[in-house]
Formats: sequence, C-alpha cells, structure tokens
Amino acid sequence: MTDNRDGHSDTIERTAGHSPDEIVAPRQRIRNITELARLAGVSPGTVSRALAGKSLVNPQTRDRIQTLAREHGFRLNQMASRLRTQRTGVIGVVFPLGHESRQHISDPFFMTLFGYLADELTESGHDIMLSRVIPGDTEWLDRIVDSGMLDGALVIGQSDQSAVIDAVASRYMPLVVWGTHHADQIHCTVGSNNRLGGRLAAERLLAIGKTRLAFLGETRGPEIADRLAGVRDAIAGRSDVVLRQVPTPLSSEALGEHVVAQLAELGDDLDGIVAASDVIAMMVLRALHERGARVPEQIAVVGFDDLPIATSTVPQLTTVRQDIAGGAKAMVGALMQRMAGINAPATILQPELVIRESA
Repeated sequence: MTDNRDGHSDTIERTAGHSPDEIVAPRQRIRNITELARLAGVSPGTVSRALAGKSLVNPQTRDRIQTLAREHGFRLNQMASRLRTQRTGVIGVVFPLGHESRQHISDPFFMTLFGYLADELTESGHDIMLSRVIPGDTEWLDRIVDSGMLDGALVIGQSDQSAVIDAVASRYMPLVVWGTHHADQIHCTVGSNNRLGGRLAAERLLAIGKTRLAFLGETRGPEIADRLAGVRDAIAGRSDVVLRQVPTPLSSEALGEHVVAQLAELGDDLDGIVAASDVIAMMVLRALHERGARVPEQIAVVGFDDLPIATSTVPQLTTVRQDIAGGAKAMVGALMQRMAGINAPATILQPELVIRESA
C-alpha cells in the first residue's frame, strides 16, 4: 500500500508467486458520486439510487455501479444523503403499555407481529428503533415522533392511550397503529374486526350447547372491549345464557396465578370460556387440567389470535384467527403511503374461527 500526498492511499494488487515487475497497477480512489458517475457513464442520481439498492435502477446497471464503487474504494456517505433528503431511514416500532404496564415485549402476540413487521421493514430498506413505553404523561408519543430520529412510527396497540394517539395523529401523518377502528378516531389503524371475532367465539360455544359462559380479559383497551361486545352480541336475546366477565390482565407476570384464582372464584357452574387472547386461553387449559376438568366435555375454551402456540396446547386450541402477517404488510404499506404524503385509510381485517379440540 502506498501513501499519496493528499493523505489517501491506493491499493497495489499482487498475484501470489509473481515478481514485483508483475505488480498490477493501482486503481485510483474515487472520492465522490460525480466521479463515479463519470466513470460509469450515468448520472449522479442513478449512482445514488444504485448504491442505495433502489429498484428504480435496472439490475445490470446497479450491479455494474456497485462493482465499480467497490473496485475504487467508494462508500456512499449515508449521513450526508440523509441530510439532503431529510430522511433518517429509521422507523419506530412503539409498544404503549398504559393499562398493561407489566406486559412485556416478549408477549407471544407482540413477538409474532413484530417479526412480520421487521421482515416488511427490512425488505423496504429501513432500520428499526424499538420502544416499550409505559406512559407517565400525555406527551410520550410527541417526544418519540419529534425526536428527529424517525421517518415514521408504527404503534402496536392502543392500550388506554387512544386520545393521546389521536392528538399526535392530527399533526403527524406518518403514523399507523395496530388496533381497533372507530368512526370518530383520527389515527390510522390496521387491525381485526374484534367485535366480529368475539361474536364468532361465543357462537361456537352456543353451537355446542354451552350456556354458562365467562369472558376472561381486561377491557380497558378498545380491542378487548370490542371482543366482549361481540360476545354479548352473540347471546343477545338468549334468556337461557349466562355471561360473566372477568378482568384478566394480559401481563405475563403471575398470569397463571390470576387465572387459577379467577376460575376458582367462578366455581363449577361454568361450561364455556371465551379468552381474550391465546395466551390467556393457554393458561386456562393448564388450570383446568390441574383441577381435573375435561375439555371440552365439561368446559369448552375458545382463544383469540391463532398464534403458533394454539396447536401446541393439549387439547389443541379452538381460536379466532387474526391475519397477523397480512396486518403487518398492511401497516407498512399504509406507513409508506403516509410518508409520501398520501392519506392512507384504516384497514379492517376479517377474523376467522379455527375449530380444533378445545371447543
């Protein structure tokens, strides 16, 4: 390697076993996009797009430019590029844990949705900033979107923070939320028709003759409240059906103990349970097994989500399927539109009842 007077260095290439007389001439280092564009015979804009991996440049040209850049030691100044475009290349994924402050990102639903989102965002060429927020005031989301670190934000769940999210959405367009859509809300949501999902779950229990029902779930968040409303829709007008609502938290800490205590309080006058999530349903199945109850003969159980664990329980879990993969794709698609200034509407996914052994 030889040092040049300008402080840069050129690489001298040798072939193993050859004499110094056979040294390959060094390639001159390219210092900016303009020089690389001149060498490649294209415009500087084409070089910039090619080095960023944009699909707007045909693959052959992109490969040729990237090869020339490597051969001549050129690296795109990403920071300068981001300053010019006013883009950071980073998308925030935010988990607001208002009413469920003890819930963890390791929750199976969170992890399943986040995995699909990560795949979609990586495919679109973005980096991810992950935040778990326990709101202590009404400005937690303002601080995130105004940090200057993000091109847009995906919020996973509304918790009890719908008003806060609406306030930010009224001034900050690149924001998409996984959750329930209501006609009067401002923020853009992608999520299931939770009310229909709750109705499907209860209708399954009624169809197999279950009439003494319980709903296990904390309803301070709009998604779970809508699921309970759907259960009530299903039993409306049925004087022979009894429904009890039990505020079971979604937090993983001591969830099993909560479920055991709640089932004990409900007693034996129970033959059907709608769980607000598959995780709660899994704990219910375990508790019922420990007390010797036969599922579904004595007590039938229906979950909500259709996570991978639904086929690992014994018995396998009847549940309401959310299209989580499709939802992740819709969230990222809506966010990309909003980042481009297009007012993407809400997406409401249709749930599906998946009948297995527990009901």
